[in-house]
Amino acid sequence: MTKREGFVGQQMQVLPGPRIAQASTHPVLGRLLVTDCGYFPTAAQHYRSRPGGTTAAVIMVCTNGSGFVDLYRGRRRVEAGQAVVVPPGVPHRYGADRDTPWTIWWMHLAGEDVPGLVSVVTGPGAEPVVPVAGPDRIADLIAEALGHMERADTDLELIGAAGAAWHAMTVLATGKVSAGSRDPIRATLRFLQDHIGQRHAVADLAARVNLSPSHFAALFRRSTGLSVNRYQIRLAMNRARVLLDGTDLPVASIAVRAGFSDPFYFSRQFRAIHGLTPSQFRAGHKG
Repeated sequence: MTKREGFVGQQMQVLPGPRIAQASTHPVLGRLLVTDCGYFPTAAQHYRSRPGGTTAAVIMVCTNGSGFVDLYRGRRRVEAGQAVVVPPGVPHRYGADRDTPWTIWWMHLAGEDVPGLVSVVTGPGAEPVVPVAGPDRIADLIAEALGHMERADTDLELIGAAGAAWHAMTVLATGKVSAGSRDPIRATLRFLQDHIGQRHAVADLAARVNLSPSHFAALFRRSTGLSVNRYQIRLAMNRARVLLDGTDLPVASIAVRAGFSDPFYFSRQFRAIHGLTPSQFRAGHKG
């Protein structure tokens, strides 16, 4: 036996079709609109099947219990601390575990920006189940969106819901890298952050987390969107900007502290990224 809704303590808001159509012409809501939003606690027998997919993206965050999602011809188990991201138009089924039914906060998102937001969260592999570093934080943001929709479906309230949804998606995108203390990429990012100013080869970083260099490099790019080398350069440039803006150190000294033994190479890299030389950046008015 399965059921779609009607759980003790549930909350749910659904925009009517005409209101969705009207909002689609709005300059903000046409880009991101929360069409449905809710909270299902201990949702025993919860089940949905959409053989033709749906026009909106479906986002669910599991904060307790477990469930499953069938997507791309495969079933994935969903545990507390994980999120499900179903792109628009993709056939899917999902439901609560029989013995440990999930508690979920969920929302459906429509608009021009949705495909881009979804792709950032799911990554190049379009992984529909992603770890969440702070599921309670995502739940709070979905609750914020729900609160806006409960008050009224005016443009202002819907913009407020869209803002909370945008924030939730960006937290999902950035938090998936840092979820789980045993995640090899999270451990590597911490290590690199703690050792800015040093250069580390892919093989050495891979050995630290007991992975082959090729597998490690693929995981790193999938999680961060950058190669290991480019990520280290970005970290170095962040350090350089802070030192240029907050100290009177010579550019050559800053280059060394950022991990560049050759100040001329550092200056070329800095200009390639910022469009300015280090000295020009320092002379600019910021803050």
